[in-house]
Amino acid sequence: MSTAKKSEIATRLRMAREAAGLTQAQVAKMLRLHRPAVSEIEAGRRSVSAEELAQLAPIYGVAVDWLTCSTGSESEADDKVILAARQLSKMKDADLDRLMRMLRMLRKGKDERDGKP
Repeated sequence: MSTAKKSEIATRLRMAREAAGLTQAQVAKMLRLHRPAVSEIEAGRRSVSAEELAQLAPIYGVAVDWLTCSTGSESEADDKVILAARQLSKMKDADLDRLMRMLRMLRKGKDERDGKP
């Protein structure tokens, strides 16, 4: 596996773990690994096995194909949007409405600070 591919997988593993709200220690416990092993995987210094990927995907709520960069996302920004969408899809309608109101208020405040109507 190329170094670039290993780095991209490591980045996706870290992003997915963070989006799932888990610490490296929690993931290590679930996989019966030492926490430094998870850190090494996320840093791209240790390869992740197919078995570990198969265990991590459901923990993080993502597909193995996405973790292994087989689904063809274009950038890290796209990856963040995908992870955010997965989290949003789990929210109740009332919570989504509150979130959208809050985002509109934040946007309005930014626009006012930037001098936009």
